[in-house]
Amino acid sequence: MTMNTQGRPTTPESVSMSSIETVSGSRGLLQAEGLIFEIGTPETTGVDLPTPKGTKNRLGGVARKQPTGLPGLSEPQAVRHYMRLSQKNYAIDLGLFPLGSCTMKHNPRLNEKIARLPGFGDIHPLQPQATVQGALELIDELATWLKTLTNMPAVAMSPKAGAHGEFCGMMTIRQALIARGEVETRKRVLVPESAHGTNPATAVQCGFVVDEIKANKRGRVDMDDLKAKLEKPDDIAGIMLTNPNTCGLFETDIKEIADLIHEAGGYFYCDGANFNAIVGRVRPGDLGIDAMHINLHKTFSTPHGGGGPGSGPTVLSEALAPYAPVPFVVKDADGMFRLVEDIEGDASESFGRMAAFHGQMGMFVRALTYILSHGADGLKQASEDAVLNANYVQARLKSVMTAPFEGYCMHEALFSDAFTAEGIETIDIAKALIDEGYHPMTMYFPLVVHGAMLIEPTESESKAELDRFCDSLESVARRAAQGDEALKGAPYLAPMRRLDETKAARKPVLKWEEPVVAPPVAAE
Repeated sequence: MTMNTQGRPTTPESVSMSSIETVSGSRGLLQAEGLIFEIGTPETTGVDLPTPKGTKNRLGGVARKQPTGLPGLSEPQAVRHYMRLSQKNYAIDLGLFPLGSCTMKHNPRLNEKIARLPGFGDIHPLQPQATVQGALELIDELATWLKTLTNMPAVAMSPKAGAHGEFCGMMTIRQALIARGEVETRKRVLVPESAHGTNPATAVQCGFVVDEIKANKRGRVDMDDLKAKLEKPDDIAGIMLTNPNTCGLFETDIKEIADLIHEAGGYFYCDGANFNAIVGRVRPGDLGIDAMHINLHKTFSTPHGGGGPGSGPTVLSEALAPYAPVPFVVKDADGMFRLVEDIEGDASESFGRMAAFHGQMGMFVRALTYILSHGADGLKQASEDAVLNANYVQARLKSVMTAPFEGYCMHEALFSDAFTAEGIETIDIAKALIDEGYHPMTMYFPLVVHGAMLIEPTESESKAELDRFCDSLESVARRAAQGDEALKGAPYLAPMRRLDETKAARKPVLKWEEPVVAPPVAAE
């Protein structure tokens, strides 16, 4: 193995990378690590305490009568086990995280500091409202920002994730149809074929029937197909559309789409997952949108991934505002803030409650901290920089990779696998990127593009970091175009080699069991 001009190892063509193996299973400075059941024993412990004297067992009949069988580790073993596991997770703090349609941006440490302040980090949802006035005021101020940025009159703050926000928006539409006496007749929801998978799932969960709209050659809603679906409008409940869409493109006909849906008697739900591309530039309320969720964990830098917590406040138009879920914050004439939690009085038309309490307080604090630290002009610049970065990636790579649509993109750059040699697939490119030190981009989505590769750099990345990433992806793409068979075995340098992902998804092993050791065969 030799070193190239950047000091990176290169492998001679005569040497297969699959031959790079170690006795320990480690790769470079990344240590291989087994399950805790494999490296620990019940007899091992990291603490050594004497049996207490003069104490009485208060467990009664629930005292354990036999060992638990759980493995124990010494203190160094425990520290190294969890540190090694942490190194197997790619993170935004390690490098560019190019997942398309996920907006994996930097999470400022200032946000974390503020979220841990007494009065924010230690309050309880069952405290008397008089003791949490600051928290309620913060929720109200964040709501004001969200309404201002979208030009919408109302917002439901309690949804706890993007899909939860979708559910909120569609339940609000359903409640509006109930109030109109049309919920049994208006069942059809139009969904573009490039939509996030949660969109049709949410519509069905709310009792609607999904009718798919085709995409045109420009990657946007096919207006002829949309108009054909509206020829019989009496059963139209609405449309679920993402803008900018999942191809990374702005829906240029969106105002006409909104007008057509409203003329048909339906409502316009917009998936706000890609709001990071247009904050400060476009207000969804000006486009005729009736409901839109906002992912605080995408647009406003609160932590994303790892199972949560997310946060998906849902802004609502004047037509849908009366049907918003409880709770919501109001400010009384005496200046005190309070939560409206009962479906009576101020909330008599609400569809009800969709969460046990009031939303994700920690995410609210982080989002408002981000908003206030940027200001209106800074939020606008962040969106502009996100779009600029995506177009830079597209410009850098379109000479070696295939861009399926003409023109500029918005917040993410989309490529197809049309440039690859026969036998090389999108997943081979993604796995090879792991050897380059990067988490792969989103693969095979959106479905309207064959072998799709969707890259969203966000505004967090510098030109130097984008160049490093593009250099790596360009190198892999050239190998794919030349039909380099070594790509089929990537990754070679990761602690784990390529897995059977289909089998892992369909037949996961979720329980560790003691290996069965066959008894020794007696010698004859």
